[in-house]
Amino acid sequence: MAKINRFAEMHDEITAWRRDIHQNPEILFETHRTSALVAEKLAEFGCDDVVTGIGRTGVVAVIKGKQNGSGKVIGLRADMDALPMTETSGVEHASKTDGAMHACGHDGHTAMLLGAAKYLAETRNFDGTAVVIFQPAEEGGGGGKEMVDDGMMDRFGIQEVYGMHNYPGLKVGEFALRTGPLMAATDQFTIYVEGLGGHAANPKACIDTTLLASHIVVALQSVVSRNTDPLENLVLSVTSFETESKAYNVIPQRVEIRGTCRSLTDEVRDMAQERVTAIATSTAAAFGATAKVKYDRGYPVTKNHADQAQFAAGIARLVSGDDMVDDNTLPVMGGEDFSYMLEARPGAFVFVGNGDTATLHHPDYDFNDDLIPTGCSFWAQIVENRMPAS
Repeated sequence: MAKINRFAEMHDEITAWRRDIHQNPEILFETHRTSALVAEKLAEFGCDDVVTGIGRTGVVAVIKGKQNGSGKVIGLRADMDALPMTETSGVEHASKTDGAMHACGHDGHTAMLLGAAKYLAETRNFDGTAVVIFQPAEEGGGGGKEMVDDGMMDRFGIQEVYGMHNYPGLKVGEFALRTGPLMAATDQFTIYVEGLGGHAANPKACIDTTLLASHIVVALQSVVSRNTDPLENLVLSVTSFETESKAYNVIPQRVEIRGTCRSLTDEVRDMAQERVTAIATSTAAAFGATAKVKYDRGYPVTKNHADQAQFAAGIARLVSGDDMVDDNTLPVMGGEDFSYMLEARPGAFVFVGNGDTATLHHPDYDFNDDLIPTGCSFWAQIVENRMPAS
């Protein structure tokens, strides 16, 4: 195993950064304090260039190696934003901001990449350029897309890009990844049903939207069980059913249904959208009502490129050992906007174990600081081994 000793020396310092960020969570693009802290640290480390305001509140820094004959440029990305949740972890460094917490470990991702940036700026033992990327608004805001659309890849000449996310349930320092689809496309739908409201004691004079909307919800379950190849992956979940009336004696005029579809291929994604729309409109029509469907496509599939995934798996083995790396892990149906960066450049996204902790997006979650030397070593070894100094 080849964890870098320097990160053991820096462990307390990096942990302090992480816990400070954890105490001061910021949501979506409102990462002003975090972005300023990151930019300040990167400048202190002596990075060759530190640029703020990429993708609104993103920060990018350039670190040039002792040699630059290879012309290679590698991007490393961490996310900075928190979630709109109330923390119940009880840790001393718990969130000081009501209704916001780092429930997904982005504080840890940011701190580990800062640690790697400090080391790389100190040593510069590589032939090429490392670009460290600190992204806002991963949690539903599409900050990755904003940074790509802002011209980040071309502006900094990024040729490959790598991302990492902690994963509760895996042993601390255990890695999991795969070539191809690793995380799902995340789409959402809203179905607006309109019938004919009236008195609940006289249903024959109404078109009962509650009844027909219930039929829509049940029929939607057939999209996975009867329209999807059993060897393919699709999740369709109805998550909200809301009528415009709270009265016991009123059949509502309107019902709104909301849900999400998660898929791993374009073909299944297209099919799901078509079937959700057809089922909703045709079921409503059968009852003499109408349904309108708003179907919003979210993050695309997070799809690892073969060469970069194999390289990342090799670095993971170097850092943690063969028995701590699964390079053919099953895909998960959560989404990740690093997918936009992987659409723009070849690269890979990896999971690394957070140990036996509360799951992601749980109010008791906290990033495991024992993971810091592993994560920092992985980032540094990506750069030093992909762009080795002669």
